[in-house]
Amino acid sequence: MNEELRTMSDSKPYVPPKVWTWDAENGGEWAKINRPIAGPTHEATLPRGKHPLQLYSMGTPNGQKVTILLEELLAVGERGAEYDAHLIRISQGDQFSTGFVEVNPNSKIPALFDTEAGRRVFESGAILLYLAEKFGRFLPKDPSARTEVLNWLFWLQGSAPYLGGGFGHFYAYAPEKFEYPINRFTMEVKRQMDVLDRELAEHRYLGGDEYTIADMATWPWYGNLVLGQSYGAGEFLQVDSYTHLRRWADDILARAAVQRGRKVNRTWGEPSDQLHERHDASDFELRTEDKLARESAA
Repeated sequence: MNEELRTMSDSKPYVPPKVWTWDAENGGEWAKINRPIAGPTHEATLPRGKHPLQLYSMGTPNGQKVTILLEELLAVGERGAEYDAHLIRISQGDQFSTGFVEVNPNSKIPALFDTEAGRRVFESGAILLYLAEKFGRFLPKDPSARTEVLNWLFWLQGSAPYLGGGFGHFYAYAPEKFEYPINRFTMEVKRQMDVLDRELAEHRYLGGDEYTIADMATWPWYGNLVLGQSYGAGEFLQVDSYTHLRRWADDILARAAVQRGRKVNRTWGEPSDQLHERHDASDFELRTEDKLARESAA
């Protein structure tokens, strides 16, 4: 018996205790901020910019959904969609401040505050629907077409946790690799990609031939995945085999508003792709991290 098999045979299976207790040192990339209770951990007031829409977020897939929609709204001339995007560094626990919890009691990004309406909006899918209805854009008015788009929007909201919290966690972030959860969530993520691939073999976009919030919600998760830009898992998942999904992902990535939106509140990757905070359209030309670094060095 080789050493690996001996170690496996000697290990004892985990038996859950009668009562679960919180082990704050359980490991993993996000262990230091995960906790089993809600509410704030510290006092802090959220910043407020000059525009009607105040976004508090980070450039994760869920954050990208909203900044892509806002940039698309601005691209079609909706001046009322001007926004301030404030960076919430989730790895540092900014989402547990008293100010953020007032906007989102669930302490998850993104969160939006509409200053004109005096209204908070949290959960990324709710924000997309709120903005689409507020501006009358990117959501069909025909009841049948609208229903189909909402089918895919809510499909994404229910499916993405299997990709991020399931596959992504166990494949990329967990302190140890275990075969069972990786296989379990790989199977589901590949099934989901097949669902999308089959739909996109029949339609240009999700739910039809019109670009909508369903595409904007799904692209940051499954578009980045099929383009090989998530979790270093492109080869493992054989993403090139999903040809219709890949065509859709490439088409959306080519949109100028998408290229802008995916940079907002981003804190990793190429410095030219990081715009930590966005307060004006000119920030894309003047305030990305590569430009700020050159200014600082001058």
